Amino acid sequence: MNIFDLYLQKINAVINKNKDSLEITNYESLKNVNLEIPPEKFNFDLSSNISLVLAKSNNKNPNDLAKKIRDILLENIEHFETIDIAGPGFINIKLSKEGLLFNINNILINRDTYGSKKSKGNYNIEFVSANPTGPMHVGHCRGAIFGDVLSNLLKFNGTNVVKEFYINDYGNQIKNFVESVYLRIREIKFGEKFIAKENLYPGNYIKDIAQKIIDKNKKDDFKSLEDSFDELKKLSLNESMKLIKNDLKQLGILHDNFFSETDLVNRDLVNSAVKKLQEKNFVENGYLEPPKGELNKEWKKTKRLIFKSTLFGDDTDRALQKNDGTWTYFANDVAYHMDKINRNFENLINILGADHTGYVKRISAAVDALSDKKVKLNCKVCQLVKLFKNGKPFKMSKRAGEFISAQDLLNEVNKDSIRFMMLNRSNDVELDFDFDKIKEKTKDNPVFYVQYANARINSIFRTINKKFEDALELDKDNFSTNIFEDKILKKIFEWPKIIDSAFQKLEPHKIPFYLYDLSTLFHSYWSKGNEDVNYKFISNGKIKRIETLIVVYLTAIVIKNGMKILGVSLPEKM
Repeated sequence: MNIFDLYLQKINAVINKNKDSLEITNYESLKNVNLEIPPEKFNFDLSSNISLVLAKSNNKNPNDLAKKIRDILLENIEHFETIDIAGPGFINIKLSKEGLLFNINNILINRDTYGSKKSKGNYNIEFVSANPTGPMHVGHCRGAIFGDVLSNLLKFNGTNVVKEFYINDYGNQIKNFVESVYLRIREIKFGEKFIAKENLYPGNYIKDIAQKIIDKNKKDDFKSLEDSFDELKKLSLNESMKLIKNDLKQLGILHDNFFSETDLVNRDLVNSAVKKLQEKNFVENGYLEPPKGELNKEWKKTKRLIFKSTLFGDDTDRALQKNDGTWTYFANDVAYHMDKINRNFENLINILGADHTGYVKRISAAVDALSDKKVKLNCKVCQLVKLFKNGKPFKMSKRAGEFISAQDLLNEVNKDSIRFMMLNRSNDVELDFDFDKIKEKTKDNPVFYVQYANARINSIFRTINKKFEDALELDKDNFSTNIFEDKILKKIFEWPKIIDSAFQKLEPHKIPFYLYDLSTLFHSYWSKGNEDVNYKFISNGKIKRIETLIVVYLTAIVIKNGMKILGVSLPEKM
């Protein structure tokens, strides 16, 4: 249990026990009470809004109520040494030495899980899900890393997670991809000129796929695209998925499951999904209004099956059939999400690209309709990534075609830098990725700065012949922290709050922000020791103060847990 949950439970228990003496009749509002780290200008460990919450719901003066609550808490909670009333009635709490050491020991004992707030639930996180028509591009990288780190975060908090890749291996884009490979095979094998038709894939990687297929199928001449389409589709997709999986592996990402859209169609899941919606009366035979901006003379009014998505908050109802009666891409996605629901996932998370923002309402409506609102779908959209090198936009890869590939990125910087920096902004805003800054060994490079803090910690361990796993003996009678240690301890106590907020809001970018701030505090303390011998960590090969060693250990614990969630390595020397 973390420091906030521990003392919030104690505070709530004491208030409930003493509600009569406090003259509180409405104490259900305790659910709105919180416990936080107070602003730095207050030299206290915890701060609560309990007086403000109870005063409002019981028509009392918050400051008067705060004084009574202060006296009761000091009398009943042994770890509370001093309580001060600030502003309109906030209660600021100073922990006793016993209280501090109790919580420090709790962190040391539960070092591998510190910050975790055990939760339940089965999650399916679908991410990347790129059309398998070539290698990954930079846009895929951001969503891939976001999805992988979010999965790690959810697992750290105790939930069951399946990381899923939806293979869009059905439709016109796949037909164009297979035709592109076919034409490259004819070019390589028979010297026929590649016909650069519209919608074909010109990237040189198509030549590589074609050559690999030729090498592995020497007896097949692929004389006709029509006759060899099914086999060539299978071979082409196999090679393309190898490229994608290799890119993902180099980024430190392994999916648990790959789900094929073609398999979905072959299993007739679309008909099953539409039938289920019809049984619920959420599908009708009707007409849609022409798309906004569409000229009336170009719009063909056709009767088709329509999903009543406006019943579930969508802006408009959605077609399940095209003009020719075949299923829309949306219908296939409805079937895919029905399959997820049938696999008993309670929570679905889709990581989408920047061009899919308009897709969120319709697929959310479908999940609500299919599950009777029992399954929760969260869609997180990852905005674009802009690459810069030498102060200029980074140019596209000639091998990839019309995009910057994941390999371009990996050729410039390592996996750790990519993973950390792709989360250096919230997913819903564009990200500037500056190669020059990432290669700097300065404070301006966040991933370096966090890794460097860990390297400095390991240098301390080596000097004093200690290991990360070693136990510490704490002496409450001789425990006294300085100003730098106070700041670091407060930051370390805040770690569970960061994890809980990132978990609840599905915002893993909070973790690298926090780790950078913690590392900055640690580096400042280290640098102070270089300026003032009184703050130096080590003297004659030994740690000068047990309090300093505690701070070193706790910082190491949090950095290790945080970087494990991010999937970023921690070198012991730099």
